[in-house]
Amino acid sequence: MVTGDQGPFVALDRVDLTYGGAGGATLAVQDLSMAIAEREFVAVVGPSGCGKSTLMKLATGLMPPTAGRVRVAGADVTGPLKISGMAFQNPTLLPWRTTLQNILLPLEIVEPHRRTFRRDRAANIEKARRLLRIVGLEKFEDRYPWQLSGGMQQRANLCRALIHEPQLLMLDEPFGALDAFTREELWGVLQELWMERRFTCVLVTHDLRESVFLADRVFVMSARPGRIIEARAVPIARPRTLARSFDADFVDIVHGLRDRIAVARQDAA
Repeated sequence: MVTGDQGPFVALDRVDLTYGGAGGATLAVQDLSMAIAEREFVAVVGPSGCGKSTLMKLATGLMPPTAGRVRVAGADVTGPLKISGMAFQNPTLLPWRTTLQNILLPLEIVEPHRRTFRRDRAANIEKARRLLRIVGLEKFEDRYPWQLSGGMQQRANLCRALIHEPQLLMLDEPFGALDAFTREELWGVLQELWMERRFTCVLVTHDLRESVFLADRVFVMSARPGRIIEARAVPIARPRTLARSFDADFVDIVHGLRDRIAVARQDAA
């Protein structure tokens, strides 16, 4: 179990990661340090190629650091985490499975849920249907991915990432391929899911309005090799509305982040 007295829920301490071998090595991140509290929602922004996605792989154990230490839930990360869920820009729903079947997939393949999936099938289906109701897809559980819009597919993708009730949710540009209207609509969906479940969430995004709308804090990364150069709090009460995103204090935070990233890009030039 994870308790609040173990320090940060996610902690990266002076982490380096180098891709490639001798002669072709690329230093992706260097001296990367950050601490995220349990149940906190943070966003990570920065110039293209700064290592935002690399940070996700490090925090979930998909890649080991070249140097430094990664800890989640009070333990060193030595391999892929079972307590995490992930969602990407491409929903990657299996085309031969219905929406409901796609959402149930993690419970069928991830331990310890896999061992009890058949026994708890009715309860698992109800859990999936409850998520579908939250995201407005309750009438689409029998549809296949090709019968869903891009926004609907991403809603289902979020449900699938949350079905096994992960303590840590990692989101890599989940709305980047969607039109502006759908993207903003899904900000509200994700906010509602987080306010109900209160999982720890790390959102990697290029959209600064998105980061401020959703996060408690926004981490700014430098150009490659990436490191954290600022952590800016977002002191705006929840639930947040789209109308709120046009208020002066909200806009000031967005502009401050944009200015910081612009300086980081100039420093790398």
